[in-house]
Amino acid sequence: MDWRRTKRVWRRVAGLSWPISVEQTVRTGMRTTDVFVTAAFSPAAVAAIGLADLYARFPLRVGLGLGGGAIALSSQDTGAASGTDRDDDAAARADLNRDEAVTQAVLISFLAGVPFVAFGLLFGEPAIALLGAPDEVARVGGAYLAIIFATAPARIVGLTAARALQGTGDTRTPMVVNVAGNLLNIAGSLVLGLGLFGVASYRVVGVGVATAAGNVFIALVLAALIASSATDVGFVRPRSTIVGRQLVAVSAPRIVEGLSNTLANFPFNALLLSFGTDVNAAYQIGLRIYQQVTGPLSRGFNVAASVVVGQALGEGDAAAARENGWATATLGLVTVGTAGALIFAFAPTLVGFFTTDPGTVPNAVAFTRTFGVAAPFLVSFVVVSGALQGASDTRTPLVARVVSLLAFYLGFSYVASVELGWGVPGILAGVVLHYASAATIVTLGFWRGDWATRASDMLRERGSAGDD
Repeated sequence: MDWRRTKRVWRRVAGLSWPISVEQTVRTGMRTTDVFVTAAFSPAAVAAIGLADLYARFPLRVGLGLGGGAIALSSQDTGAASGTDRDDDAAARADLNRDEAVTQAVLISFLAGVPFVAFGLLFGEPAIALLGAPDEVARVGGAYLAIIFATAPARIVGLTAARALQGTGDTRTPMVVNVAGNLLNIAGSLVLGLGLFGVASYRVVGVGVATAAGNVFIALVLAALIASSATDVGFVRPRSTIVGRQLVAVSAPRIVEGLSNTLANFPFNALLLSFGTDVNAAYQIGLRIYQQVTGPLSRGFNVAASVVVGQALGEGDAAAARENGWATATLGLVTVGTAGALIFAFAPTLVGFFTTDPGTVPNAVAFTRTFGVAAPFLVSFVVVSGALQGASDTRTPLVARVVSLLAFYLGFSYVASVELGWGVPGILAGVVLHYASAATIVTLGFWRGDWATRASDMLRERGSAGDD
């Protein structure tokens, strides 16, 4: 590996990823605020939004999937437009295709959110009750879910538009808008939920309205910026069926991957609960610690990998795309791997911030240390998946996710903990094997796969690259 080139890629990745890390940190703070506010009402209120958020992950996954397609095409076309050997006509075609991809991605995102609106209004309360919630929790959670799902089109549009801009290399504009929207959400949750500054307390409904307002704010501002001359992309009249077909082809596996991960958490949590509520709580604490410490970094590297790989492919330099992907993965291993080691070492102290319950602490420390051990595998999976996404290959990460979930996260964890009688240690082993297997599959896919040819063929098909 050329370390001089690697360091250049690291600097670029750092410049692309830090705004995303900041944005994700504020988003996490917003979710923490919602829990803090509802905890002031009752445990039932916390349970209500917790159960509703299980369903709220579905539009999130759809938005991330469509955003994956948007970032793949926008990054490749940005690279194609800026290539040093491109003439003005070729650059203009690439720019037009990028705008076409962004426009169609936003339109599809809005339409994809409409069914969630109907679901929330018609089935919000029954959906919460289906999870075994008491009547009061189902009523409050159903009202919260209806409000959140009413702005599902905005939520999905906001996610897609942000990633479309990130694909051009502009990660700061989405950061500013998302941070502003999430701060608005936090302020709204405090004011409307707790009833501050003379405003009546609307409790859980107020928290839901604040979240909905934040979703709408982010979507409208990002759409307005794209429509204006403030960004390098713009909306156009959608005409190309080729761009639309490619967008769906790249996005669909990403959506299925995300939904499969969400669905797998239902039986996995049931397995945890079979060993007691303290075990389930211990897992949630360990996961929250890991996500809080490493999540923003991992998500930033994921997007940055998509950008540096996609733009290099758009420029026609497959070798540089491969080197960029490996360099980003190496940076992820160095940073998140180090964070994982620190999480392992300081697990008892970190768990102490969340609980002192003697029945929960030992398992919480064990789960926290398990995530520390799994950190190198998890960040490898996340970053290499981002690199493959930039190359329009979202099928390999889908295969990796589904195989690892079925074989280890669910299968091995159940067999080891129940059938073999290992108990919680069997689940701990299943978690590590889950991430290790997923990382292995995507790494092999990036190393041996023919993703460069696929991306080149797609660029030529939509007219963003010449035949030379």
